[in-house]
Amino acid sequence: MYVTGVLDVKETLSGVSQTSVAVVGVLFVVIAGLMHTGVLQWIVKHLLGTPDTYTKAVTRLMLPVAALSSFLSNTTVVALFVNIVKMWSKKLGISPSKLLIPLSYASGMGGVCTLIGTPPNLIISGLYEEKTGEAMNIMATTIPGLFCLAIGVLSIIAMRRLLPNRKAPEADFESTGDYTVEMLVPSDNPHIGMTIGELGLNTVSGGSLIELRHFDDEKILSPVPDDEPLMGGDRLVYAGQIGDLLELKESHGLVNADHPVFHYEDAATSKHFLKTAYVNFGSGLIGTTMGTNGWEKEHKFTLVAVSRRGSRIEQSPREVVLEAGDTLLLESVTELRTDTKAMSGDLHFFESEDIPNISWRTFASSLIMIAMVALSAFGVMPLLESAILAVFAMFIFRCCSPEQAMRSINWDILMIFACSAVLGLAIQKTGIAERMATGILDICGTNPIIVMTAVCFAGTFITEFISNTAAGAMFFPIMYEAAIKLGYEPFPFLIALMIAVSSSFATPIGSPTHMLVYGPGGYRFNDFLKIGLLMNIIILIANIFIVNVVYPLTPLP
Repeated sequence: MYVTGVLDVKETLSGVSQTSVAVVGVLFVVIAGLMHTGVLQWIVKHLLGTPDTYTKAVTRLMLPVAALSSFLSNTTVVALFVNIVKMWSKKLGISPSKLLIPLSYASGMGGVCTLIGTPPNLIISGLYEEKTGEAMNIMATTIPGLFCLAIGVLSIIAMRRLLPNRKAPEADFESTGDYTVEMLVPSDNPHIGMTIGELGLNTVSGGSLIELRHFDDEKILSPVPDDEPLMGGDRLVYAGQIGDLLELKESHGLVNADHPVFHYEDAATSKHFLKTAYVNFGSGLIGTTMGTNGWEKEHKFTLVAVSRRGSRIEQSPREVVLEAGDTLLLESVTELRTDTKAMSGDLHFFESEDIPNISWRTFASSLIMIAMVALSAFGVMPLLESAILAVFAMFIFRCCSPEQAMRSINWDILMIFACSAVLGLAIQKTGIAERMATGILDICGTNPIIVMTAVCFAGTFITEFISNTAAGAMFFPIMYEAAIKLGYEPFPFLIALMIAVSSSFATPIGSPTHMLVYGPGGYRFNDFLKIGLLMNIIILIANIFIVNVVYPLTPLP
């Protein structure tokens, strides 16, 4: 935009100085204080209980998640709940796929209930303040948001048969499941020269040999004859139970298939530690195999098994072409205290970190969060100022350290925020917003309800494919201009827009929270379409209805 002359230097950099961008950055630190003092973990532990019906289970899940998402990052809340829901569903005898989509939906619907609950609300309210000089109350969207949430919960219960009933992907990684595990014969293995039959490698405890490939031969032997000699560099692929198959490393001196140093001592002395991870959308691993992409050596992991949509893939795991949502069982030879953030672009790990000890700081950080919201909600001070005070209070009471605070800030999100605000400015400055608003009025006429519905429908559709923050910034000037041209106060139109651009239910790429549950739920792309399209329509209707009840349209003076 700057290079082509659409924006000058000041306008290009104006997004960085947006109040809403600063608020998001400060809120990351407040959330870090809640995380490190165990507030969120305590809430999760005491909320779910043991409901005896699906209706009660969905309600017990969605309402607390929505409440937390009204003040905290949706992604943080869902990531915290995913493992808990998987264990909880097993306890209740309900498939995780019946609960994980409602989990993600609840976080999105809860986020619109306050201005700080979701990024588009902050972007739109910030742009509105710039235009009018009036700041929106932090609770401006609460009543419409709660109404849409209630409709959403009832809709999920009514349409529960549209939710898939899938086996959890990691069910294939339990002790009763079977795998394909690839082993390598190191060059100094003492058994080299003996036959497969002599070593008893064709049928072992917990599994069987399904194929063999010699180091200097591309031919794959399957089934493997008993008189086939064992040679250095041979690759053996077994199917069976993971716990028993990995014992071959000690009993027969085998090593992991990607082992960089082929020494028998490594196999004899090492232990194995396992983690489960899911392939993210947009991961660089998609379309590659672990045998060729070098990821294992870089991160010191070995791929043991792959599950896709709840079923184990019956081929050598390191030759599987990976897809988004695949569940991977990974092994390391050292106990894993690894910082998995370095791998977060490719994989999402769900193993819980150590839960902090509940102490007086847990209570202190909770009070700090409540005070921050109250100061802003009752107009004592602006949201940014109350959030900054909350950060200082977190430091004073040692709820988190400055180092933890810095690590908690997601700079990628802040950059998206800043750039989205500038994009909205460019759309308005170039006249695109005015032309689109005029075009909508030409098509829809001058009925304000119809115009509001049309823009919200477009926003809901677009946010299925792009960031809801960007969608909010793009549609703010269009909705604002349309309201002005109709001669009405823009406030109700913008409240409806806030809810619309956060109502992305129909595709797994519509929200980061959908991507978080996609792998653990064993979902397919069309699982979201089946229930999500109906949810989009239902929430759109509920949105337009309640906004016009709570905030009646007011003509401009």
